[in-house]
Amino acid sequence: MKGLLLAGGHGTRLRPLTLTGNKHMLPIANKPMILYGLEHLMNAGVRDIGVVLGPIKEGVKELLGDGSKFGVRISYIDQPEPKGLAHAILISKGFLGDEPFVMYLGDNLLKQGAKPFLEAFEGGSSDCVVGAARVRDPSRYGVVVFDERGRVKRFVEKPKEPISDWALIGVYVFNHRIFDAIGRIRPSWRGELEITDAIQTLLKSGAKVDCRFVEGWWKDTGRPEDLLEANQLVLGEMDLRIEGEVEPGARITGNVGIGEGTKVREGAAIRGPAIIGRGCEIGPNAYIGPYTSIGDGAIVRNSEIENSIVMGGAEIDCGRRIVDSLIGSRAKVLSQERNLPKGLKLILGDMTYVGV
Repeated sequence: MKGLLLAGGHGTRLRPLTLTGNKHMLPIANKPMILYGLEHLMNAGVRDIGVVLGPIKEGVKELLGDGSKFGVRISYIDQPEPKGLAHAILISKGFLGDEPFVMYLGDNLLKQGAKPFLEAFEGGSSDCVVGAARVRDPSRYGVVVFDERGRVKRFVEKPKEPISDWALIGVYVFNHRIFDAIGRIRPSWRGELEITDAIQTLLKSGAKVDCRFVEGWWKDTGRPEDLLEANQLVLGEMDLRIEGEVEPGARITGNVGIGEGTKVREGAAIRGPAIIGRGCEIGPNAYIGPYTSIGDGAIVRNSEIENSIVMGGAEIDCGRRIVDSLIGSRAKVLSQERNLPKGLKLILGDMTYVGV
């Protein structure tokens, strides 16, 4: 069983953060998003993994390398333009050959991982196994429609009418028959080869397509609010520990992780779940609230931050309360004024400067 880990696309809904980097490198609980998908494939026993990269490749190859440090073998496949998930499979034919494979979308987070889907595929006679989760807005997703007996009936990409509230999640297991199905479809109105069209063609050809329902949570992190919710979900389940220095007079409550070399100054307060990276400086007069992650080397003084992701090297010293925000790496939010009763909600790209 081979693995296909998708890390392409432009990430337009996450700009300006994705103007300078690959969206799959954005951190969730201080870990690049793509590593969650890689670990799920590894935990499912997949050792030969192709990583599909788009035009924005920054950081991915440097992080993953040839895969040897993770105990896997990684090959890279270029997809210069985002022409759809089915197109990503098509251009990976040379890597995949005729072996069955699992495709994992690198911007999806799934509590149960990929293993149950591979087990369902290997334990039966399916040509394809997909996962489905109930969602509030099915018009954002490809959906699976069931008949009155609960059997898979058809697949539709981003339906305008509410025909089903079961969205396809970002894990798919296929055998070689998917290539013939992709060869029989045409680009959608978006100019993409849609994976839902390919699976529908597979189903109509008489192939056996099975659906497994998600156990636990699943997040597609395509929008800023999705990143923040994913950060909440992951932080809420982590077992964190303190390795840095907490000065007398600083207050730590709840489940909090503090990395090596980090100093939490007197008068600072951190309320978990929260994670602080390595080499950070927190305080004086700083409050880090629940569901916040602070990347390596960040500085937070004279500010309050809650339910936010602050990336490595950022500096925040603004005398304000920052909530529900994404702060890019090495961004600065600074002010000479203090004690202003206003809150800030920010999405800042890398190396941004904001004076308030």
